[in-house]
Amino acid sequence: MIVTCLDLEGVLVPEIWIAFADAVGIPELRRTTRDEPDYDKLMQFRLAILKEHGLGLKEIQNTIAKIDPLPGAKEFLDELRSLGQVLILSDTFSQFAKPLMEKLGWPTIFCNELVVGPNGEITGYKMRCPQSKLTTVRALQSCGFETIASGDSFNDLAMIQASKAGFLFRSTEKIIKDYPQYPAFTEYSQLLDAIKKYL
Repeated sequence: MIVTCLDLEGVLVPEIWIAFADAVGIPELRRTTRDEPDYDKLMQFRLAILKEHGLGLKEIQNTIAKIDPLPGAKEFLDELRSLGQVLILSDTFSQFAKPLMEKLGWPTIFCNELVVGPNGEITGYKMRCPQSKLTTVRALQSCGFETIASGDSFNDLAMIQASKAGFLFRSTEKIIKDYPQYPAFTEYSQLLDAIKKYL
């Protein structure tokens, strides 16, 4: 059996931190895993900015409530799920993901957890496991599954490289140039056709 593993932000929904950065007028928060390969460095940078500006979970969730899936994302996901098993592997957090999963028809997502104080301040985060996307793909493979993977950022490359087939979707020019061995698509119809060849 094949499990298709998809990134969330940038692939199915807009980047949460970019939307929040625009909502609160803090351009530094637009930095994402498309820009910074070191996830811990990125998160410590974000947490420091939130603390500096007195922003917490509630403010981010207010922005997320206004985010809709990317045009065509739910239809793409629905068709893909009708063909086989799909798992969303994301470095986002459960406190961010729930309203987005509702809008996508409740697909399965594996993500991380924020550490939130009683006053709503985000004080840290807990990764589900080290190298969560790669670790999950390898765990699936150890159970007898084959994997197909697609994403747009540096933190998706390991699961793409470890899978039977891997695709870049709406990625950056740098990543596309540095990893020419992986087909790069911008339309859901293209990605769906590519995945179907392996199902």
